[in-house]
Amino acid sequence: MQSSSNNPAQPDNRIVIGLTERVIIKGRDEEVEATAKVDTGATKSSLDVHLAAKLKLGPIIETRLVKNANGNKVRPIIEACIIIRGRELCAQFTLADRSHLKYPVLLGQNILKNGFLIDPAKEA
Repeated sequence: MQSSSNNPAQPDNRIVIGLTERVIIKGRDEEVEATAKVDTGATKSSLDVHLAAKLKLGPIIETRLVKNANGNKVRPIIEACIIIRGRELCAQFTLADRSHLKYPVLLGQNILKNGFLIDPAKEA
């Protein structure tokens, strides 16, 4: 049996975040702080394609068919590192044009399952 101090999935080690969260996206030469939207219904996290280009993120590791309210779309996937409330982790992100959306970053299940607990009353 593992002790709870070594298992980030244990409730006492979870980091509480709100429905939106200030994050730092690490690029090749710089870091950018942005507000991310938490979406427990999204399997994979998403990053604005223009922000990814600014940070010189890449290469594209694969493309994947993504389903959303507007139908299906093939999106490129990259790996990027992000800092959320002091916890740094690297994960896969789909790239999408999010310039028309309020939040350039969407945090999906692939990041949230790494020891984050969502409290809708918590503010970013």
